[in-house]
Amino acid sequence: MTDGAVEQAKQAALAAAAEAARLQAEAEAAVSRAQAAAAAAAAAASAAAEPPSPAGNPRAAGPLDDAEVAAIRSGYAFQATALELGALLNGGPVPDAPVRVPLGMLNRHGLVAGATGTGKTRTLQALAEQLSANGVPVFAADMKGDLSGLATAGTPNAKLLARTTAIGQDWAPASFPVEFFSLGGAGHGVPIRATVHGFGPLLLARALGLNETQASSLALVFHYAEDNGLALLDLADLRAVLQLLAGPDGKDELTALGAVSGATIGVILRELVTFADGGADVFFGEPEIDTGEFLRTAPDGRGIISLLELPTIADRPELYSTFLMWLLADLYNDLPEVGDADKPKLVFFFDEAHLLFTDASKEFLAQVVRTVRLIRSKGVGIFFITQTPKDVPAEVLGQLGSRVQHALRAFTPDDAKALRATVSTYPKSGYDLEEVLTSLGIGEAVVTVMSETGAPTPVAWTRLRAPQAAMGPSSDDTIQSTVTGSPLWAKYGTPLDRESAAEILTAKMNAAKQAADAAAEAAAQAKAAKEQAKEQAAADAAERKRRAELDRQAAQEARDHERAAAAQRRQLQQGAQVIGKVLGSRATRQVLSGVLEGIFGTRRRR
Repeated sequence: MTDGAVEQAKQAALAAAAEAARLQAEAEAAVSRAQAAAAAAAAAASAAAEPPSPAGNPRAAGPLDDAEVAAIRSGYAFQATALELGALLNGGPVPDAPVRVPLGMLNRHGLVAGATGTGKTRTLQALAEQLSANGVPVFAADMKGDLSGLATAGTPNAKLLARTTAIGQDWAPASFPVEFFSLGGAGHGVPIRATVHGFGPLLLARALGLNETQASSLALVFHYAEDNGLALLDLADLRAVLQLLAGPDGKDELTALGAVSGATIGVILRELVTFADGGADVFFGEPEIDTGEFLRTAPDGRGIISLLELPTIADRPELYSTFLMWLLADLYNDLPEVGDADKPKLVFFFDEAHLLFTDASKEFLAQVVRTVRLIRSKGVGIFFITQTPKDVPAEVLGQLGSRVQHALRAFTPDDAKALRATVSTYPKSGYDLEEVLTSLGIGEAVVTVMSETGAPTPVAWTRLRAPQAAMGPSSDDTIQSTVTGSPLWAKYGTPLDRESAAEILTAKMNAAKQAADAAAEAAAQAKAAKEQAKEQAAADAAERKRRAELDRQAAQEARDHERAAAAQRRQLQQGAQVIGKVLGSRATRQVLSGVLEGIFGTRRRR
């Protein structure tokens, strides 16, 4: 089977799985609607059985008079498409005074604040559902896993339907198109990765907890890597560059960089190693996520809700907040200007927003403020979710157009001070906001938004609408099937490891080591040859000396032999002379004659 046929088969299988999931969701929704209808009937019967209020007016016990209620009703009666936040609460729900926010104003950003357990997550969920239904993609961090319920239709009950009926919400169970993501694969979702180069030195310095001097030094290290063709894709690449600069071979490089000391490089390197050991290394690498993936819509036109799973956020809060800031910065750099559009291209929910600003440097805060101010023109809206408005710097609060303030607590002097500061930021209203903000029930909030004309709407004590999806986690099977069935899994699921700074520097180091080893071997061989030549010269000299000694001995022996021969010749000469003298004497001749005559008979006889 060809690659094209395999790919077609794979796409067909994915389409079939998606269709099966859609049919199953429709079936579940039909069952849920039937259950909802039954529960609604029960709720209506229960409500009908209750005696009416004495004046027949739910506003009778409320803090606002009829004129103030009418002002709120008028203030939220927008002509353009709007999201339903809930209904005015004035002693009781006022369903004919809905509290809404214009869809086109959501790129003016917003704040959802309140103490733990007051319903901020459900507010976020209800906003995400309506944005999706209106074709607006959503990105949100799922801190506790509760938002995964967006993929599953909600289950009705009498209490839920009594609440929704009271505020005029036509509640029906529904599920929504969801993509699940995780940081670098640390979870079940499609892995989100970024290259170190793409992340940039400023955000990385924030994640590492560097001071301003160290951050500026890190920026110079990035500059050095880029100038020398050293691609920084993962933390191993950056660590390799830092090790090079911190080593003996990096002194000249540091001098060329300017105001970077070896001690500063050492500090950055130690922080980087700790950062990587804490699990952050899985986030950096390839394939880098294309942030345009968060702007997609489903085939039925609904906006896709991208949920970032954060199971270990307590361990690395600075990585989470810095990563979300990187997403915003990347979106800002890539998206074109759109001006005032009918609806946002994306709404970004920044949960636990205080993590973004805690211990942040001036440069980092300046970038946050700049991004929040300018990304509006790119069609991106940001909602900060946190406990108190004081968690968000004044420069950022000044850019927010919508506020949904859940209950605040005032148990300590600091809490009371924060409460008064919060109250001072609201427009004038008929409420004693210090009292209201501390007495709000779960699922209630004080709301003011930006109207179509850009003016703030009246402050409204609001009972918020209920989400239509499950208000709890989806099952593991639902999450897993959604992830594996996503076309993004094939694109981003498998990490890549192409040649980059670490490999380049390792290759250079190995080449240098091989060259050094070869030079050392050549030097050793030269030294050995020199030693061998020296030994040979010594041996030759010894041999020459031995031969000279032998020659000397031979010469001496020859001289001794010559002297002995000469002495012998002299002796022989002397003997011959003696014999000659003896033989030549008369007496000797007479004796010899007598002997010879006796031998040969020649002697005369008498």
